[in-house]
Amino acid sequence: MQEMNLPLYIARRYLLGKKSQNAINIISVISMLGVMVGTMALVIVLSVFNGFDSVVKSLMNAFDPDIEVSAAEGKTFVPGHATLEELRALPGVQAVSEVVEENVLLLYGDKQHIAVIKGVDDSFTEVTGIDSMIYEGTMKLRDAARPYAVVGQGVAYSLRVGLNFVDPLFVYTIDRKARFSMANPEEAIRRDFIYPSGIFAIEQDFDSRYVIAPIEFVRELLSYDRECSFLEIKLVPGVQPKKVQEQISGILGEGFHVKNRQQQNELFYRVMKSEKWAIFLILTFILVIASFNIIGSLSMLIIDKKRDIRSLRNLGASNKLIKKIFLTEGWLISVVGSIGGLILGTLICWVQQRFGLIRLSGSGTFVIDAYPVRIEIIDILLIWLTVLLIGWIAARYPVRQISKKYLQRIEEDVIV
Repeated sequence: MQEMNLPLYIARRYLLGKKSQNAINIISVISMLGVMVGTMALVIVLSVFNGFDSVVKSLMNAFDPDIEVSAAEGKTFVPGHATLEELRALPGVQAVSEVVEENVLLLYGDKQHIAVIKGVDDSFTEVTGIDSMIYEGTMKLRDAARPYAVVGQGVAYSLRVGLNFVDPLFVYTIDRKARFSMANPEEAIRRDFIYPSGIFAIEQDFDSRYVIAPIEFVRELLSYDRECSFLEIKLVPGVQPKKVQEQISGILGEGFHVKNRQQQNELFYRVMKSEKWAIFLILTFILVIASFNIIGSLSMLIIDKKRDIRSLRNLGASNKLIKKIFLTEGWLISVVGSIGGLILGTLICWVQQRFGLIRLSGSGTFVIDAYPVRIEIIDILLIWLTVLLIGWIAARYPVRQISKKYLQRIEEDVIV
């Protein structure tokens, strides 16, 4: 047998064979189970976190465009007709929507609410998936007679909005062209009304802030002509966003901000990523504590196998080879435990993903009714490498400290 395979062969016999002390067997099993449970917990928690991350991102993507264009200075800008046509003809661009946004005061019956009114054109439903998020009513913004509004679920709840087309929704804003007078401050306020036709439910932050209305209605309310707050752009599925983003920036010039979805919600994505790594570090710390059992198990095994050590030395085994045997023994505990934890954790995640056995409490108020799960291969590899590294470090300590002293004692006996 080659020398490089000898430590693995002996370590495997020690791991699977019967020890003379039953306590060593128990501690070895506990060590393996600790690594298995810790690994399984990492897989499950990170997969559930990935699931929630995907759900939230999908909800945000139903409202946010692929590319958002805004003025570098000021609240609004006037897009040229030729520029809009050039953007629409750009390869990779599917639709371009003009948007106007402004803070307003809403009045419905005797209820008031501060919100953001978002004026959109006919291309808005092509750019976003808002029409698939209608909770009640329809995605109707205009007909031959009058304009209509679609309000967020949070706004509707705050104002007690009903879709009866009898009670109008009054919209108040500051008249930017009027002069403010202390004698008659109402002259600086513009007011108009619109009937709600639907209620959308995306995410609490959006639902409690936004009211969507036709862009003509909002421009007239704000005394705008062709001004826009944003250009929202939908890309062709499968196209590279970064490449199209650079082309749009080249067309518009330096006076505009061109942001992709991640840049539009940069803080959100950064927080989600930080939370995931924080959870990973916390669970890894727990796994480190569980790996202390490897130190105890390996220390007792070294004492239990003192006769084997003496026999190996008499057969010509070096100190390095003997240390490698026990280091491999401790590392095998981590390998077996980690593989078992990865398989068990992945199996639990698959069952939850397939059948949704664990339900969310009060699922009627959520977009989903079971805990979402998404398994990522990169997470599995990272978890396995982390567990193996922790196991290797845990195995090194007793081998370096205890076997060193014990082997020195054996050398002294041999010399004598």
